[in-house]
Amino acid sequence: MNNRPVTTLFMLMSVDGKITTGASDELDVDKNFPCIKGVKEGLHQYYELEQMTDLWSFNTGRVQKKLGVNEKEFPSKSPVSFVLLDNHHLTEHGVRYFCEWSKEFVLITQNPVHPAFSVTADNLHIIKQDSLDLADALKVLEEEYGCKRLTIQSGGTLNGLFLRNKLIDYIDIVVAPVLIGGKDTSTLIDGSSITSMAELNLLGVLQLETCEVLKDSYIRLRYQVTK
Repeated sequence: MNNRPVTTLFMLMSVDGKITTGASDELDVDKNFPCIKGVKEGLHQYYELEQMTDLWSFNTGRVQKKLGVNEKEFPSKSPVSFVLLDNHHLTEHGVRYFCEWSKEFVLITQNPVHPAFSVTADNLHIIKQDSLDLADALKVLEEEYGCKRLTIQSGGTLNGLFLRNKLIDYIDIVVAPVLIGGKDTSTLIDGSSITSMAELNLLGVLQLETCEVLKDSYIRLRYQVTK
């Protein structure tokens, strides 16, 4: 944890580890869970817990595009600072949306012509990288922008990169009472698979801190990543 924020992966998932409802960008837990009987009743608990996460939040442009930020009306100012990894999903409107919403907005991109470069805002900061380096980006967040604790809410592939690079300190999971299935449906940790005994040091070994039974058959699990 030298020279980087303490990180917590905070996610909502199904019992079988899925973090979305299918293998299409048209499908998403935020859109679909509120419509599913037996799931919607306890869903509010996840969003209530989300309000208590860190004041720095990490996400991706792809996820935010799915949520409609490229078309939504600008929101009111939030006390949360947002960090987005994006190369081509955000439009200029989407960038301005986050400038309006965020206390500080940090964009990480490898795209030299990203629309963010045409936006002027006091709270907009851009980390331009030739190739993705999450460890370096976290170091910049801590050293230049004062980010001490960061909640990660990205997709399965990026979560996998955080894990394999030993950049996750805590896992905080709310489990919804539903099974989704599908080999192409994103899970909590996706990305490259371990293929040899020599790679076993890439495993995330966890120590359970709390196990909380919530209402309507939801549970919350919090772990410290020990290896």
